[in-house]
Amino acid sequence: MSNETNRVPASDEEWREELSDEEYRVLREAGTEPPFSGEFVEHTDEGTYVCAGCGAELFDSETKFESGCGWPSFYDVDDDRVETRTDTSHGMRRTEVLCANCGGHLGHVFEDGPDPTGKRYCINSVALGFDES
Repeated sequence: MSNETNRVPASDEEWREELSDEEYRVLREAGTEPPFSGEFVEHTDEGTYVCAGCGAELFDSETKFESGCGWPSFYDVDDDRVETRTDTSHGMRRTEVLCANCGGHLGHVFEDGPDPTGKRYCINSVALGFDES
């Protein structure tokens, strides 16, 4: 993870220096970690989940819930923290979630989450860091 919060590397070479191989594969190449393998799947501490690439604040722990999908799930996020786009890879049509600050791939959002939003932001643990409250 980058040492400077919200700093965005200028080149692919810099990204490769800043990130581990797994972080690079997920954040920069839109990879996915295996289900139930990430450190934040069962994480319940209070605080803020941040982008592993740039340190930007993403999800509040109050919006995290147990979805059973194998990845950390959140039902809400401030619109200015993430961007979304259509992802048609792997023969599916999904909505990809990206860090609004650095463009890193975080995961996908689905319309099967709990109230009050009905959304399930299904996020790779390796794309996240955590700041305790």
